[in-house]
Amino acid sequence: MAGRIRDDDIALVRERTRIDEVVSQYVTLRPAGTGSLKGLCPFHDEKSPSFNVRPQVGAYHCFGCGEGGDAISFLQKIEGLGFVEAVERLATLAGVQLRYVDGGQPERRQPGTRARLIEAHRAAAEFYEQQLHSSPDAAAGRTFLAERGFDRAAAEHFGVGFAPRGGSALLSHLRGRGFADDELATAGLAATSARGRYDRFRGRLVWPIRELSGDVVGFGARRLFDDDRIDAKYLNTPETPIYHKSQVLYGVDLARRDIARKSQAVVVEGYTDVMACHLAGVPTAVATCGTAFGEDHARVLRRLLLDHEEFRGEVIYTFDGDEAGQRAALKAFEGDQQFVSQTYVAVEPDGLDPCDLRLKHGDAAVRDLIARRIPLYRFVLERALARFDLDRADGRVDALRATAPYFRSVRDRAKLIAYSRELAGMLGMDVEEVRSEVARAAGAPARAGSGPGSGGARGDRAGRGRVAASEPSPARSVPETPLPDPRDPRLSAERELLRLVVQAPTVVGPEFDALEENVFTHPAYVAVRQLAADAGGVGTSAGGDKWVSALAEHAPDDAVRRLVTVLAVEPLPASGAPERRYASSLLVRVQELAVARRIADVKSKLQRMNPVEQTEAYNKLFGELVALEQHRYGLRERLG
Repeated sequence: MAGRIRDDDIALVRERTRIDEVVSQYVTLRPAGTGSLKGLCPFHDEKSPSFNVRPQVGAYHCFGCGEGGDAISFLQKIEGLGFVEAVERLATLAGVQLRYVDGGQPERRQPGTRARLIEAHRAAAEFYEQQLHSSPDAAAGRTFLAERGFDRAAAEHFGVGFAPRGGSALLSHLRGRGFADDELATAGLAATSARGRYDRFRGRLVWPIRELSGDVVGFGARRLFDDDRIDAKYLNTPETPIYHKSQVLYGVDLARRDIARKSQAVVVEGYTDVMACHLAGVPTAVATCGTAFGEDHARVLRRLLLDHEEFRGEVIYTFDGDEAGQRAALKAFEGDQQFVSQTYVAVEPDGLDPCDLRLKHGDAAVRDLIARRIPLYRFVLERALARFDLDRADGRVDALRATAPYFRSVRDRAKLIAYSRELAGMLGMDVEEVRSEVARAAGAPARAGSGPGSGGARGDRAGRGRVAASEPSPARSVPETPLPDPRDPRLSAERELLRLVVQAPTVVGPEFDALEENVFTHPAYVAVRQLAADAGGVGTSAGGDKWVSALAEHAPDDAVRRLVTVLAVEPLPASGAPERRYASSLLVRVQELAVARRIADVKSKLQRMNPVEQTEAYNKLFGELVALEQHRYGLRERLG
């Protein structure tokens, strides 16, 4: 006969229950003065802690969402329990023997309720664990663990078990414990076919997945036998009333106290990685259960880290160094704004995961992997920039345009400034130029095709060459040379010099022919310079109509031919006939600009080099920089 719990026993449970101990199972609490504790509310998403606990009066209250009450009501809300269930749970923790009115007994849970599903999972976990250490079929599972460096004590610590190969071993066991087939199907422990119910997990090594409270709510199962009809290496409990894969983290029940104490959470990729980290001395490791790390996972860690504006911990992801790992890192970075804590990534150079790393190199290697973490944003940027030739000016511009959109989700202005400064150093570019591009990308929606790897970073060059050139007219199979903006101040010296070449080659003379190839930067101006060489050289020309015609005849397309005509009629800045002195100043100016560009390239490369690890190459490049600076000084003296 079920009965109501006696009021004096309920009062005793309240008296013996410390509300801060109950709440701290789910939320990290820190002193807030006057005997209060404060944390991030588990009932609504917030950036600053407004959830207060008063141990002296046994009550909690959130000033953000208004939730409040005592330990019983807290447990009811966060676990979805009824009043009697919550009291019974707390009584067990407090060591109180409950009595019921009129000699009643504890209420038998109705099939399908949360409490019944939890009880079924607890019984299943005990059954699986017993099977691992006693069943002959489980030898393959024991071997699997031993080969990865896990002994029986480790298996017991994490509750690892074995699902028998037969089709209904667990079902039979749980039926004998009073569970109905329908509720076992609801719990995800049994599946249904045309032949009836059968065990969902068969012939697999299983890990119990627990909530923060320590209750088992699901399982992860690893394939062991070649004749397993299911090819998937890992199977997980399906979505159930108590198991939601987007909200659970494997190992969080074991890691929660260390996460709060160390203000650190390490996110790994698998069950054995969690085991390896904990055994190696990294007890803050957790893993997702068959899904990518998402917002709900982040909320769990934020509550444990007490992640808010006044307090910063760290979240460390471990990813493989391959392409899949890089995609995972980028996805994590896109969700980086979910944390106030600093986010890092730890990547093993040889691609070993924590489990393999521990097995091959020992516990210290796992601890070193986490200690060598680098900021997540830096890892993402380094992998993205590796696709570009940063020794070229256009490569650096393309790299900037490709990576700036990464920061669209960043709303913290201080972080934007810091990221811009870091990216500028990695690119070897001016900080203000990078900051401007990052701010533009962060404040505007992404252009189509401008994302990572799309090749669309050059899309806003329309009107200056490549976009226009990529759309040839129907009459042509080869695109015309793009023409420069005649008012572009960066190209003014080049254009003025070419005007002299076309209109008055005699004042320019052989000095023009001796110029290095890199003095002209725009492809159209490079083409005109080549026309002069193809026509016999400026030093041999007497000028006039024949010279202009000769240049036009050698033009590779109509665009360059039109440019020659334009240069031939554009007025020169000097009044009257151009003088030799004016021509000499232009010759020196374009050389000085070319040297300045080379100096910028060398400085950029030096910024990206490690002078300790690359001493010889660094010193050689530094010597080139000194020589270039001297050469520029000499050219400037000539200009002066």
